[in-house]
Amino acid sequence: MGRFGEDVAAAYLEEDAMTVLERNWRCREGELDIVAMDGDAVVFVEVKTRRGDAFGSPAEAVTVAKARRLRRLAARWLSEQSWSVDEVRLDVVGVVVTDDTAYVEHFVGVL
Repeated sequence: MGRFGEDVAAAYLEEDAMTVLERNWRCREGELDIVAMDGDAVVFVEVKTRRGDAFGSPAEAVTVAKARRLRRLAARWLSEQSWSVDEVRLDVVGVVVTDDTAYVEHFVGVL
């Protein structure tokens, strides 16, 4: 389910003129779901997928602790790059999957 949601999110971002640089980037401290470019901004995207919204929207699953960890992972990813970045953004993409449809909510710069 999580992989499907990430596939949906990556396709959505690319349709929105973003360029996906990496998916499932891992280091010792954790994982970044998607790293993308949106114009001159590097965007770190956390993807949350659910089979429905009975327990709230997928984006509500991103806790304060998770947001802190994403910031640390983003800093680590940036430190490993050989180019400089002018703008950095942390987004959340929520994917709700029903029987035959995936609904996407993109929250820009929320973390």
